[in-house]
Amino acid sequence: MRPLLIEGKEEHLKMINKYKPRHGEKHLRVLVYGPVGAGKSSFINSVTSALGETLCNEAAANTSDSASSQSFTVKYETHRIYKDEFDSDETYPFVFNDIMGMESGASEGIRPEDIKLVMKGHVKDGYTFNPVAQIQEDNQYYNPNPKIDDKVHVLVLMLSANCLEIDPSVIDKMKEVRETARDLGIPQLAIGTHIDKACPEICKDLKNIYRSKYLKTKMEEFSKAVGIPLNNIMGVKNYSEETDHVDNIDTLLLIALKHIITNGLAFVRKQARKADSLAETMDTLHVKK
Repeated sequence: MRPLLIEGKEEHLKMINKYKPRHGEKHLRVLVYGPVGAGKSSFINSVTSALGETLCNEAAANTSDSASSQSFTVKYETHRIYKDEFDSDETYPFVFNDIMGMESGASEGIRPEDIKLVMKGHVKDGYTFNPVAQIQEDNQYYNPNPKIDDKVHVLVLMLSANCLEIDPSVIDKMKEVRETARDLGIPQLAIGTHIDKACPEICKDLKNIYRSKYLKTKMEEFSKAVGIPLNNIMGVKNYSEETDHVDNIDTLLLIALKHIITNGLAFVRKQARKADSLAETMDTLHVKK
């Protein structure tokens, strides 16, 4: 018997392909952040896989339990997704940024101050994060004059649905980052990974994501802990042991990507309106003079 499919894969893909930069941006920049082991790099690989013909492992991800308490990603990296990995160098008009994971303690994992500077576009590709000191303005990887494409347009918090609880010190760091994103007007989403490991019923059939009481309770806990509304929290299964495409996995990933793009587009539209309004005000003042 064929497994039930989570419907709408082609429709979601069609909507994703409709996005075209037209408000001054060349692409949408999506920053994924969260605790160590939440699946940030795996999510980027999985989205790339869902959009492509083959499964991707470009973003280095760690599956070793022995190092699960420390971040495997240490550098700031931008990941572009090719529309046809074999015949063309054309990329999708959105990019994902991977960063060091958050850890408990003041001198462990990425510093909230660095994430704030990343959101503002002040950190260049290749910067190695330092858990005990934020990037300084005299660093070669510091960008003093960020353009619209250097800045983050969507902030995505990655959380593992399989974790028992989030360390209070990590939640405090998340809150600090979220408050800065709020002040900058950057839209915020959360994605729960490892949903198959969190719930046996989902492991049996991924479509049970819509029926799982356990997952619903877990998402409510996430919402309460990090302050993100339930309708902005989605569940996905990252590709891990699979060697070929699975429609249900792809569809959940594309649903998440569609929400990311929709929120990013709304943000750049708002920024463009602000810029136009400011320009009109300056023109009016110039005429009066």
